[in-house]
Amino acid sequence: MKHSLKNLEKVLGYTFLNKELLRSALTHKTYAFEAAQPVEYNERLEFLGDSILNFVIAEQLYTTNKYFSEGELTRRRSLGVNNKFLAEMAVELCLGRYLLLGKGEVKQQGSENPKTLANTLEAIIGAIYLDSDLSTIRSFILDKLYSKRFEF
Repeated sequence: MKHSLKNLEKVLGYTFLNKELLRSALTHKTYAFEAAQPVEYNERLEFLGDSILNFVIAEQLYTTNKYFSEGELTRRRSLGVNNKFLAEMAVELCLGRYLLLGKGEVKQQGSENPKTLANTLEAIIGAIYLDSDLSTIRSFILDKLYSKRFEF
């Protein structure tokens, strides 16, 4: 890892109790497949984080926009959870510096790949949720990631 996890925790504004969750969130499957020992990689955390992100954004839109139709709520949620938006947030957090990638992925500049960055951010959301609770991850998503970047 190019930079320390402590630095990333400062950037995230969240200190992990279980550092392995954060390490797993930053581990791409190409790195795991090349590792000498079995290593947990981020795809399962990404699945969980994606679901949590969709829930938190949907809940926020629902509670703050009482007169929006289902279609409008869905349209607005999709703007806030799409890969382009997530990749932009991941770049702001400099997540590429912390990724664990396989050799081929490094050669292809995977740390700058928007899809990889978006997936990593979703994995971090899943990791924070598992390390804490729904209230903490809701605050992280709404205050750290979405404040001033997304209009509910």
